[in-house]
Amino acid sequence: MARFLILFLVIQAVLFGAQLTPWGQDYFVTPWTTGLAHFCAQLVAIFDPSAIATGKILRSATNGFAVSIEAGCNGVEATLVLIAAILAFPSTWRQKLWGLGLGFVAVQGLNVVRIISLFYLGQWSMTAFEWAHLYIWQALIMLDVLIVWLIWVRRINRDRGSAPPPDDSAMPGPQAPTAALAA
Repeated sequence: MARFLILFLVIQAVLFGAQLTPWGQDYFVTPWTTGLAHFCAQLVAIFDPSAIATGKILRSATNGFAVSIEAGCNGVEATLVLIAAILAFPSTWRQKLWGLGLGFVAVQGLNVVRIISLFYLGQWSMTAFEWAHLYIWQALIMLDVLIVWLIWVRRINRDRGSAPPPDDSAMPGPQAPTAALAA
């Protein structure tokens, strides 16, 4: 457990440090955030053609309301926490890759729901928008990271336990009787 905690903190420090560098911002965070705004605008445009994206801003052309997707709201930090937790936990690389792929989709999928819901909530009520943005969605995104990680841990532990027991009948020599010990 101590090994996991130390690795988790070190990996987080490295990932968060890297994404805060000018290089990390210019080549990863800013393009990701811009792409996220455009993706959300395309989804919203299926039902509401007045939605447009400019850079990291999702705007309604009808009433002018806009949300700017800032650091902490683009899902990058939540995803980095999940990446650190999965990489730090003892498992095979195949299990890690499976967890990273599905975890990324789960966290970013919920973040898209978050952005679009805030986009519409803000057009209805700024008080509700502020409350949902600052309290509800912050907690839900991190809860999503925790739940995804716990499901992944449970799944890989179940996979470890699903290996068939060794076949004692194939061993040479007499077989000793076995008995279960009761506590």
